[in-house]
Amino acid sequence: MALVREGKKAVLLIVDVQVGVMREAWHAPEVIANIAQAVEQARAGGMPVIWVQHSDDELVYDTPDWRWVPQLSPADDEVQIHKHFNSSFEQTSLENTLADLGATHIVLAGAATNWCIRATAYGALDRGYDLTLLKDAHTTEIMELGNGVIIEAANIIRELNVAMTWLSYPGRVNSTAAVAEFDFAAGGNVV
Repeated sequence: MALVREGKKAVLLIVDVQVGVMREAWHAPEVIANIAQAVEQARAGGMPVIWVQHSDDELVYDTPDWRWVPQLSPADDEVQIHKHFNSSFEQTSLENTLADLGATHIVLAGAATNWCIRATAYGALDRGYDLTLLKDAHTTEIMELGNGVIIEAANIIRELNVAMTWLSYPGRVNSTAAVAEFDFAAGGNVV
């Protein structure tokens, strides 16, 4: 069983909202605007914001596609973490950063829903964190599986929102909320 974390300190975790990731993402302008609103509200409410940025052979470090979308940028005092795997926890400093902040609750937004958001969400729950997935602040692309099989991005997003609503972990709380419903100043209450 995972360590269950005591306390109610929340952080906003923004994952992979990078030019190359968002270029073909479903409803990218709206999702980016929702993420920007979440960042603004978290900052105003005193909730720490952590930025996770991916690089690999396809999303090459320090290229134009690797950079944050122009509408978003970390503040000088906000932590930036670089990763090479889907989960923001794997071989990164995220767990140490969360421990230093005393964080027990992760509020999650970003891309891509079916890869890095899903892996990070399950990684957080497996490590004993409470989790809120901002249901209107994550996105992905359409998946073309071949032989005419297509999974629409909206269905991928909907499925993860449903999963994060109904999963059950001992001693942990997981949920979804729209950005406008979430009270960042109260550390995670839904209004």
